Amino acid sequence: MSRTHIRDFHDDDLDGIVRLWETVHDAVATPVYSLAEVIASCQVDHAVVAVRGDRIVGAAVGRAAHAQGWIVFFGTVDEEVAKRSGAALLDALERRMATLGLAKLSVLVAGEGDPVEALTQNGFGMQHRLRYLERQMPVQRRELDLLKEVGGRIMPRHLWEAVAGMQHEKELLEERLVTPLARPDLAERFGVVPPRAVMLFGPPGTGKTTFAKAVASRLDWPFVEVFPSRLGDSPKGMAAGLRATFESIGDLEHAVVFIDEVEEIASRRRGDPPSPTQGVTNELLKLVAEFREREGRLLICATNFVRALDAAFLRHGRFDYVIPIGLPDAEARRAIWTRYVPPAIAETVAFELLVEASEGLTPADIEYAARRASQAALAEALRNPDAADSDALTTADYLEALGATRATVSEETADEFVDDIDSYARL
Repeated sequence: MSRTHIRDFHDDDLDGIVRLWETVHDAVATPVYSLAEVIASCQVDHAVVAVRGDRIVGAAVGRAAHAQGWIVFFGTVDEEVAKRSGAALLDALERRMATLGLAKLSVLVAGEGDPVEALTQNGFGMQHRLRYLERQMPVQRRELDLLKEVGGRIMPRHLWEAVAGMQHEKELLEERLVTPLARPDLAERFGVVPPRAVMLFGPPGTGKTTFAKAVASRLDWPFVEVFPSRLGDSPKGMAAGLRATFESIGDLEHAVVFIDEVEEIASRRRGDPPSPTQGVTNELLKLVAEFREREGRLLICATNFVRALDAAFLRHGRFDYVIPIGLPDAEARRAIWTRYVPPAIAETVAFELLVEASEGLTPADIEYAARRASQAALAEALRNPDAADSDALTTADYLEALGATRATVSEETADEFVDDIDSYARL
């Protein structure tokens, strides 16, 4: 039998490393480090191999992060090599990395077995209270420039939880959009086809954009907003600009694409003579059909005027759901008030009165009233610097500010929205 010897990794060893990694992880469903990570560290970090004849029978690969070293791969083809060469491999890797001035050398393993025994025999101590956690980055490095080019961004986490109240809408979006896309295995089990495109409609200022961003945050997908008003900047026209934008987005692995005020480019076509946007509407209809053919993407369109949309645009087969987003309910209004009332006075404010008095207002209306009351109180404090604490904001101040706040949504618009739910909603 040929002698096994330890040496530094050479580029010609890559095939042997791949075969060794596959052998070692045959029985491990979820290796800690992927093959791509191991290969990258072999090439740019530190690696030693155990060689028998011209065959790689063992390897130890490490990388340094600040003052700590990590073993990203340690394995041998069989138990015999582990016993004879395991310690030598670890020693050789440690010598290579010692010059980096590391304070400790650490390793994560996927389970019990011979590799763990070889490590503990070589001075590694088991840390029983440690847990290994990981998460995928929402955008890979190769996509960063593209995401910037299309004006996309990663939404902050927890936006979903920040949408207080509106429980019915949240449950609807969770069931119809988020779960089938985030858990396709569960969707397939129940025969649910993950959505590709949805329409949100409702009065202005009711939170359609907020919900779209929250869905992207919940899915952990990049959020790309397409602005109809900017499509005219394309030298080849709006339709060409729209197609170019969608083609660029198509190179992203995942994306929530959002078009607000979509009625600007999807209004009713009225025949001869054609309207200036008719070509854009035709192009958008084609793009929605093409968009639906690929997985990992969700198109969310929003409109304040669902009645103005072209009939072909809302036809079955283009949008999976047409979802109404109305004015905030009582729970949502209370949550909005809680956000803007200073915590120091919250216990003295009668929120139930504010919730009742703000019925029919949008979130933006309530924010305006709250800020108006705060600004008025600050102005009064500047005029009377010696004022007592009793001059702080009160429920009456907020009610006064509400009285001076003009509702964005008129009663007529609110009534029309109720009719639109019967005519257009598809849940």
